[in-house]
Amino acid sequence: MNSNVVVIITAWNEVEKTAACLETAVVQTHPHFTLLLVDNGSDPPLAPLIQPRFPQVEIVRNPRNLGFAGGYNVGLLRPPAQGAAYCFLLNNDTLLAPDCLAALVQEAQRAPDVGLVTAKIYYAGDPQRIWSVGNRLHPWLLEKRGGGDDELDRGQWGAARDVDFAPFCGALLTSAAATQVGLLDEQFFLYYEDLDYCLRLRAGGWRLRCAPRAQIWHAVSSSSGGVGSPAERYWKAQSSGRYFRKHGRGARMLLILPYRLASALRSTLRLLAARRGRALRAYWLGLYRGWRSGIATTPPPPWVSRPTPPAPGQRRR
Repeated sequence: MNSNVVVIITAWNEVEKTAACLETAVVQTHPHFTLLLVDNGSDPPLAPLIQPRFPQVEIVRNPRNLGFAGGYNVGLLRPPAQGAAYCFLLNNDTLLAPDCLAALVQEAQRAPDVGLVTAKIYYAGDPQRIWSVGNRLHPWLLEKRGGGDDELDRGQWGAARDVDFAPFCGALLTSAAATQVGLLDEQFFLYYEDLDYCLRLRAGGWRLRCAPRAQIWHAVSSSSGGVGSPAERYWKAQSSGRYFRKHGRGARMLLILPYRLASALRSTLRLLAARRGRALRAYWLGLYRGWRSGIATTPPPPWVSRPTPPAPGQRRR
């Protein structure tokens, strides 16, 4: 049975995180895999800094940042991915257990209708706290529900199971499923590209699985400036507008609209209470642009992306 895997890692800057990720990728115990690093327009380019340390890694450079979906698509279209049985989509801000890839492939081979397998993913900064073990989706609201998000791992998620959603910071995709469903939607620059693709997979009749024996540690939202940063708020809000406009059609939208409005008001109150004025402005700008145009690739204005100053009395780390 063909078990060849192409590991496709997307990276934008973050040389040391990329190198740390590769250090855990090159020592995977699975016997048949190759590594492809997609440099998403890093400045300076990653190849001169990465290739001498990891000569076995193929590096392809995009002239500009195409976002996660665009970066992954470049990898999926490369010849190595076209001949492999599986493509492992991986963020550069992740670390893998040595047997992660082997456990993912083993789970994918259990049934022919399995199209995607995710791992048990922990917070890199809190290594025993679960970031994701996959989720179910509400059939009408299209929101994630269930799963072990933010729980300490006490073995409660030790059994493999079907899920509706798997985050693409680390997801093994079968070539058969990718051939049928197609490429990722590049109108999602950051966030929600994985939710969109999981809905498309399930609509095509594919099952999604979580293999908790496979373990990943993830530095969450590092590419957008960290959790709660103005840039993260902007991109998530804009992408959410495209996601719900794309999939929330007909009677479903009658429930989604009031629910999303209530969610926006809750987020607004939390940001106001935390005195996060710039993050609040970025959030509403993202919502406006995403819902108005249904496009999630419009870059934020410069004031959104500049570093957030530390709070009084707090040193920048």
